[in-house]
Amino acid sequence: MLPDLTAIPSDRRLEIEREFDAPRDLVWMMFADPYHLSQWWGPAGFTNPVVELDLRPGGRWYHVMRGPDGKDYPADSEFIEVSPPERIVYRNRQLEAEAFGTNPPPSFLRVITLTDLGNGRTRLTVDAYFDTAAGKDAVVRRGFREGVLESFDKLAAHLTTGAGK
Repeated sequence: MLPDLTAIPSDRRLEIEREFDAPRDLVWMMFADPYHLSQWWGPAGFTNPVVELDLRPGGRWYHVMRGPDGKDYPADSEFIEVSPPERIVYRNRQLEAEAFGTNPPPSFLRVITLTDLGNGRTRLTVDAYFDTAAGKDAVVRRGFREGVLESFDKLAAHLTTGAGK
């Protein structure tokens, strides 16, 4: 069940957004199709050798991001809400891995919103809601914001070269 997001204090929330020169349906496909998702998800230099996607409420998204150093970062998420083509809500959970040791980042609720701006443009907003302010701060220290922005750069490039228009 989705909590009341308006009741979550701002010190536990992180918002990142960007506009893309692509229609909302195409940007949606970048999240809904495992092949496309694997091509752009994650920071610069990261790949996604494993992407298992069941995009429906109660469905699961298991993926492994591989860093430039060869370390794997597995994550297992559960979808709470899927409203094509505008919103995806899921609980993100990084799994213990060599890259994290015994201290993986905290889980958090991620809300992805796609807003149709008209004229073939889309605003992508990522809101992350953490259980504690300390959890948010820990993820920020690990470069979460920078990683998301780099991922947005990869998405923009994929929309231009890999996804067609």
